[in-house]
Amino acid sequence: MTIAIGNDHTGTQYKFSILKKLEEHGIKVINFGTDTNKSMDYPDSIHPVATAVERGNADFGIILCGSGNGAAMTANHHQGIRAALCWNNELVALAREHNNANILSIPARYVSEQQALDFVNIFLNSEFEGGRHERRVDKIPLIQC
Repeated sequence: MTIAIGNDHTGTQYKFSILKKLEEHGIKVINFGTDTNKSMDYPDSIHPVATAVERGNADFGIILCGSGNGAAMTANHHQGIRAALCWNNELVALAREHNNANILSIPARYVSEQQALDFVNIFLNSEFEGGRHERRVDKIPLIQC
């Protein structure tokens, strides 16, 4: 499995913890995020994550910014991306199980580092249920009228 990860300056500390945990489990990680706390613009690291997932170079993405909103909005501009902003365990599981999310957006200013690690674990160990959910997910891409 390959995970693309991207973050702005607010997510750097959490990213390093996530990287360590993923690598301990033998998961390959492509790091597109900043490695410093110096202010930077989140789209500069989020677009590469979404592109990697979109092109199949990564199985999933993990993105972090202060609120998680800007990161999710940026990623969701890419075709085939379903980035889910999650702030509790249930939302993370449902994002995968019901929405087939392929990118997890974490609001670094609003969750603890341990919560972020738990979210990643839940995200990577939950599976899309398909069925009635698949019909709904299939309707997400914009169809030209």
